[in-house]
Formats: sequence, C-alpha cells, structure tokens
Amino acid sequence: MKRNARILRRANLFATAVAIAGLVGTIPALAADEVTQDRLLNADKEAGNWLLHHKNYSAHRFSSLHEINRDTVKNLKVAWTMHLGGVEGGGIWTHGGLEGTPIVENGFMYVTDGWGSVYKIDAHGGKGTLLWKMDPKTDHDWAGAVACCGVDNRGVALWGDLVVSHTLDGRLIATNKETGQVAWQRQVADPDKGEVITGAPLIVKDMAITGVAGAEYGIRGWIAATDLKTQKEVWRTYTIPGKGEPGHETWKDDKNAAATGGGSTWVTGSYDPATDTIIWGVGNPGPDWDNAYRPGDNLYTDSSLALDATTGKIKWHYQHTPNDPYDYDSVAENVLVDVPGKNGPQKLALEADRNGFAYAIDRTTGKFVWGLPFVKKVTWTKGIDPESGKPVEYDPKKPVQTYAVTPNRTDKTTDICPGNMGGKNWPPTAYNPDLKLWYIPVIESCNRITPEAMTPDKIKPREFFTGGGPSQPFKITGSVTAIDVTTGKIAGKAEMPYPNLGGILATPDLVFSGQPSGEVLALDGKTLQKLWEFNTGGGVNAPPMTFTVDGKQYVAILVGLGGAWDKWFIDSTPELKKMQPGSMLYVFSL
Repeated sequence: MKRNARILRRANLFATAVAIAGLVGTIPALAADEVTQDRLLNADKEAGNWLLHHKNYSAHRFSSLHEINRDTVKNLKVAWTMHLGGVEGGGIWTHGGLEGTPIVENGFMYVTDGWGSVYKIDAHGGKGTLLWKMDPKTDHDWAGAVACCGVDNRGVALWGDLVVSHTLDGRLIATNKETGQVAWQRQVADPDKGEVITGAPLIVKDMAITGVAGAEYGIRGWIAATDLKTQKEVWRTYTIPGKGEPGHETWKDDKNAAATGGGSTWVTGSYDPATDTIIWGVGNPGPDWDNAYRPGDNLYTDSSLALDATTGKIKWHYQHTPNDPYDYDSVAENVLVDVPGKNGPQKLALEADRNGFAYAIDRTTGKFVWGLPFVKKVTWTKGIDPESGKPVEYDPKKPVQTYAVTPNRTDKTTDICPGNMGGKNWPPTAYNPDLKLWYIPVIESCNRITPEAMTPDKIKPREFFTGGGPSQPFKITGSVTAIDVTTGKIAGKAEMPYPNLGGILATPDLVFSGQPSGEVLALDGKTLQKLWEFNTGGGVNAPPMTFTVDGKQYVAILVGLGGAWDKWFIDSTPELKKMQPGSMLYVFSL
C-alpha cells in the first residue's frame, strides 16, 4: 500500500476535533447560515464578513468597512490575542509558520496553522473564544521532508455547513462547521512523489479547486476540482501538457523533461463568473536553474492560465518568462479589474510576477495590455517588449533563451535582480476599486545563482531536482508599491527595511501590511504615509484582513514567521535571526 494511502486511512481513524478541555459536546450548536454559491458570488455585499480567501472572487482583498480610517487608525489597539499550535517542525523544517488568511462569517472565525489544523473562534463580545480545533494528524516527517518552502497552510474555505481545508500531506478535508467533526476527506495530492498542498481551496459552483506545490521535486503540476456533494474528482488539468496536447511542443528536449517539468500551482486563484473562467498562476519549470536541460518555452510554466470552470479545459495562457532560468514563478494571484479604455471598459487580469514586472492581461483573450517593473532594480532583462510583454531579448527561434543576465552551465555564478525569491513572492496584493490603485508587497532583492548541469539519472522521487541553487551575498529590503491601473504607472512606493513577506489589505483610505521584524502597519491609501504601527514581537508572514462583530470593525492577522526565509534567505536580513518561532493570532480594534 502506498504511504499516502496509509496516511489517509490513519487520518480517517484519528482526525479529531478538540475544544477547550472537557467542553467537547457541551457547547450548544451555533446557528449559522449555509454558504451558497450565491453568497460567494456576492461576497462583497456582506461587508462585515470575509467569506473567500481573497475576500472576493476577483482577489481584490478590499473591504468597504470604514470605521477604522485615516482619522481614527491612530487609536487602533489590541482587542484580543490567541495562541495557536502548529509551531512544531518536521522533515527538513525546524518549526512551522503562519501564512493564512482568517475567514470570518457572522462573527465566527476560522484559521489554520502550518500543519493544517483548523480552529473555530467565537469573536463576539470583544474577545476570542476557541470553540473547537480539528487536528488532521498530518504526518510531520513524511510531509515536511518534501515541503519545499516551509510548513505552511494559507487557510480554509466555507461551503454549505462545512469548513473545507487542505493538509500538507495532500488531503482535502471537509469539517462540520458547528461540531468540528470531520465529515469526509480524500487524497488529492501524492506526497510519495513530492506533491504537497499549501494553498487555500477556492470554492466554485459546489467544487473545491486545489493547487499543488512541489516543482523543486520534479513533479508535473496540476489544478484539480473536487465535487463537494459527491466527494469525487470532476477534472484535473495538468500545467505541463502531455504528448499530443497543445503546448507539449514547447518542451524540445530528448529526455522527456516535461514529465518532471514543475509548473506547480500553490497560490489560490481567481474566478470570473461572467465567463465561467478560473484564472490561476503557474510556477517555475524544473529543474529551476538549468534551462539547458529543458530547451523550449516550457509551457505552461511561468504563466497565467485561464480554465473553463466546468470542464477544466484551458481557454488561454500568457507566459511571462519563457524557458525560465531564474526560478521566477508566475504563481501569484490574478487580480480581476475593470477599468476605462479607449474603446470601452477593459477587463484585465493583473499579476505581480516574481520576475519584477507587473502585468495587465486582457482576461477575455489572454492578450498583453501593459507591463512595468515594480522593483527598483531589474538586471535579468533590459526590459519587456511594449507590444508582446515578452523580455526584449526573447527569441522564439532559440531553444535555450539567453536574457541580459542568464545563469548557465558555463558561468558558474551569476548575480540576478530580483533574486529568485522574486520581486513579489506568494504574499497577496490588494486593489482599491475606488482609487484604482493596486498595492504590491515587494521584495527589493538580488542574489547569486550557481547552476548545476542536470541529467535524468539525478531524478529521484522526493529529492530536490533544481539544477543548482542560490546564495545571499546582498542586503534585501522591501516596499509597498502602488500602481495606478488606469495608466499602468507607479503611483507611490513606501520603502521598508525588510522584505514584505505577508501581503496587503486595502480599505477605502488605508493600506495594512506587516513586516517580518514584527510590525503591523497602516498606511494612507493615497500617499502611502505611515499612520499607525504596532510591534507584535513575532515575524509577520501572513496577510491582514478585516471584519465586523456586533457592528464593530476589527483587523486580524496571524503572526509567526516560517516558510523559506529563515532557512534559505536569512543571511540577506541578518537582523531577523533574532526573531523566534511563534504562532499567534492578533485582533485589533478602536
């Protein structure tokens, strides 16, 4: 029997919900509305709730709540805190971290820790009370050994009377919202071959949409849909085309590199109900830094991918860095916006890429509209073509691309800007539809790449297949950068001493973010002037969100630095070595 099958069998026996000691079964059922597709489609109309991972299907992460505003934010203080679990390590990781976005419905909050435990918290009465905890009993060593970039879980989704979540060892779990008891679960990813799941599910039309992590382990990436009524898979679309499928011709090698080509999908996507289209970012090709191993453009890696939500069929794609030799995932969320254009409204998908450029794509056709660098320093290319959006050095006739600065088998070390962690990593952007400003959590970075020539005999299940690796001889900082989406120009940049590893929340006149050194910040939405700051004492590695309970507005954020930074990039921010592991929920109010 495969190891992941044993994991599922054991989890079915032991997955449990625990409330405050001794109170299981004594807490009365708490009435809650069913979460329907209609509610999710109209999530913004429930201003006090946060029903979807990115707040709405368009991934705006914008709340219209305005009790906390530029005039009152100076009075923001801690309302309550709660210690969570999940800080323990496993596999190659010394500790877990917190990267999730809390989901709130009618005053009840659902959060996860890095190991996928789900906590239901009653936020009524100006305090937080733990009602139950569902512990999926994730196998720490087995899953942690192939979790490329940390013990992480980015949150849950709601559907009907269920809380839907993922585990690092590849399961999709449905938990009863009232009791905390596991209703059912199924194995979606296969950790036997290096697949894990870190992203939150996206609920579309009674389906849970799942992405996968593991490109550094030679997987073949995918996006999968599970019918939440039947608990069966509806479709699975591979991000690396198979033989005979469109795009397979972009893998021009003679080693069957596509079979281990990467293209993971580990950040939650977006949904356009007008066209029934899911838009999802696709990660780097594998091996990461030896692009000579896999000549060709390597579709659909480093792409935004549009799928028919009903069938999973690919409608269009847009690739940002063909034959990527930098580990520049395009896995980021696509923010769906409508802006005025010369010939009427433009329907755009915005993506802030790890390659340091921000892109606007026509989300009905997949055609490039505009792009610009959002980081201060880009060296890997001299720019992007204003018509195609491709790097100016890109030559479709060349099987192995050579950009302005390109790691290769001959040059043993190459310095690139931005570094392989990207100008932006997974932390989400936010969009203010009133100001037409798009806020990007920026990593201002460079690093040094040492490539290694790969051969097929180096491919081994559950072992890194990267073609080299980075080192960090350069200081790394960060910023919050605002882009005016009507002009495609930078509107402002708030410099930060550290990389932005958590993400952004926008409200009518504020922008909230955090720092890995512990500070939670509120900036003026127009000027990006800092208006408020609170030091949590723990590294911020998660995005803030806001909600109301009993008519009062709160801001919540998970605090606990994990992920890849303190393992692989800490030398570029040596001051962060003092930050200790933690697992804490902070909630603020006036």
